Amino acid sequence: MVLKIGTVFIEDPVILAPMSGITDLPFRDLVKSFGAGLVVSEMVASTAVIEANKRTKKMLEFRKSGSPISIQLMGRDPGTMAEAAMLCQDLGADIIDINFGCPAKKVVSGAAGSALMREEPLARKIMHAVVKAVGIPVTIKMRTGWDINKRNAPELARIGEDIGIQLVTVHGRTRCQFYDGASDWKFIGAIKNAIKIPVIGNGDITQVEDAKTLQQTAHTDGVMIGRGAQGRPWFLAHVIHFLKTGERLARPSSTFQLNIALRHFDSMLSYYGVKRGIRIARKHLNWYTAGCYSYDMYKDQLLKSDDPKKIRTSLNELFHLDLDVPRSNTAFV
Repeated sequence: MVLKIGTVFIEDPVILAPMSGITDLPFRDLVKSFGAGLVVSEMVASTAVIEANKRTKKMLEFRKSGSPISIQLMGRDPGTMAEAAMLCQDLGADIIDINFGCPAKKVVSGAAGSALMREEPLARKIMHAVVKAVGIPVTIKMRTGWDINKRNAPELARIGEDIGIQLVTVHGRTRCQFYDGASDWKFIGAIKNAIKIPVIGNGDITQVEDAKTLQQTAHTDGVMIGRGAQGRPWFLAHVIHFLKTGERLARPSSTFQLNIALRHFDSMLSYYGVKRGIRIARKHLNWYTAGCYSYDMYKDQLLKSDDPKKIRTSLNELFHLDLDVPRSNTAFV
């Protein structure tokens, strides 16, 4: 099924979610190399885009081979958001995504992210300003609402549709839930019923079957996967295959997983430099290896060492020892 987002077409609507500190260029490139339909940048503050500091420039880097390019912006000032969107368009972005969903305290304390779901008039102004500022599709990502008593995502989606938003992605929890409880896929369906533009469902897709169940439950136009891809950059490709064929691909071999972990590690060191690259790589190494019975034996070597050679050696030893017997049957599908 081809997904149309304004003038942009996505052949396989299985999308990598924007995740701060995770969906950087090395990870997006890796996920995209397996065949993901779309990968979205990590959330970027609109003020930082305008200030164009070194770290933000790094966050906005992409390769045209990864097209279409979607950049997610966060902020609460309509003018600043519009200016940042224009700058991203000039850089080559194909889609601008507005963040109305981040639950992080640091973001919400600045009255941005999911906090904007409590301020519908301001959210309307932001969407209007960004849509008018650029000539590329604008999308939004949000939660079901602030809390269980204020699940206003259908209303906000209708506002967005009237303004010219081209697609809505919904994580099926409220902001106050953070990641507790279950993603409410039925409520995502209520949002789908409220608008005519495409809706993408997000939350709790950890197995390929989850994607199909979400789509059948909410009748969405596609799915977005975040935490389910951590340590499994091939997972979106497996979901695409399952949705097309009904066939569940086998868990990748230990050798395959080792090679991917090493490839990812080396790309981070090349991209960020050795010192910063190792620091950023640690969480990914943890996700790649946390399902191993021998994980505890190598944890310190993987997550505390500053020596790339020692880290590579530890990865090789750990994968060859016992990764074929994961602690969890769901860890490495």
